[in-house]
Amino acid sequence: MLDHTHTLPKDADKHTQRYRAMRNVSLIGAAGNILLAGFKILFGFIAQSQALIADGLHSLADLATDLMVVFAARHSNKAADAKHPYGHARIETLFTVGLGAVLIFTGLGVIFDAGQRLIEPDSLLQPSAIALAVAVLSILVKEALYYYTLAVGKRVNSNLLKANAWHHRTDSISSVIVLIGVGGTLLGFAALDALAAIGVSVMIISIGWRQGRKAVEELIDTGLDPDRVAAIETAMAEVEGVHNPHQLRTRRMGHEAMVDVHVQVNPRLSVSEGHQIAEYVRTRVIDSIDEVSDVTVHIDPEDDDNVCFDLPLRQTVMQDLKTRWQALIDTARIQAVNLHYLEGQIDLEVIVPLDLIDNVQAARELSQQLRTAAADCDYLRSVQVYFG
Repeated sequence: MLDHTHTLPKDADKHTQRYRAMRNVSLIGAAGNILLAGFKILFGFIAQSQALIADGLHSLADLATDLMVVFAARHSNKAADAKHPYGHARIETLFTVGLGAVLIFTGLGVIFDAGQRLIEPDSLLQPSAIALAVAVLSILVKEALYYYTLAVGKRVNSNLLKANAWHHRTDSISSVIVLIGVGGTLLGFAALDALAAIGVSVMIISIGWRQGRKAVEELIDTGLDPDRVAAIETAMAEVEGVHNPHQLRTRRMGHEAMVDVHVQVNPRLSVSEGHQIAEYVRTRVIDSIDEVSDVTVHIDPEDDDNVCFDLPLRQTVMQDLKTRWQALIDTARIQAVNLHYLEGQIDLEVIVPLDLIDNVQAARELSQQLRTAAADCDYLRSVQVYFG
């Protein structure tokens, strides 16, 4: 079995451009979130709207996300090095897990406070109309940040940026809930503002759970989605000479994916032809599947179940042949010996010099003598003698 591991060369300029794009969009988002969080929390207290204060905390969580993205982008886009041969992409994944935890605990804290106020009606806040204006401003800003961040996330293929875009979108939706809560309270439904705060918090927890779970799945090497795996199989099947692709495994590393696979080829191929097929498989998969950057191809001459580890390697085989053939030919003059490990035994091909025989009959006799002398090697299934 031949083992070929290849990593697509990392382009430093590409990584630098990706980092700058992630940094710029995150800094713009951070500036927007600082302003919104300040407005929401300040006017939440002034207007006595617990839902608006909860929404402000949501914006602070988004601000934390933006800062985390900047840090993660700086380090996760570094090229592979001696200590990190697979690159640094999972720094981005690790920060996504941290972001999910921050969102969950933020939501739980707001739910606890709002629940306490619902249990004690006298502590319920009575918001004023100014909270409505702040909520409308939040919706407009967060929708703009959502579309901008999502567009950049798709362009640079960053799951962290895409997640951050959805945090902007959830902040926008939570501001809609604030509108409903504050409006309902102004109309006389005293508990609606606190209920709206709980609704916003449930949304925050849901987003945090989904993003955190997805990142954890990546950290434990969960495979790609079935449709992507099917696309990889299709790409490999298009390569001439590939039979029975099996033991296909995939995993993610940040915005990239890695693949390793066994492919069966004609057992009589040369090592160089098997290597060439492996190269074509690697190239076809990387070219066909955008996120795949690393492919390991194992070339198998037969089904893996037939591999026998009791068979001797070349040095032992050659010593056995020398012992049995030294009376028949000068073994030092053997030009080549090919060993084919198939179905639990070895098929042997020997090329000897043409000047060792005078005619066809002599060739047949020598071939038979060599086969007979090697017959007691129980690991040999066949012996083919060629003259050249």
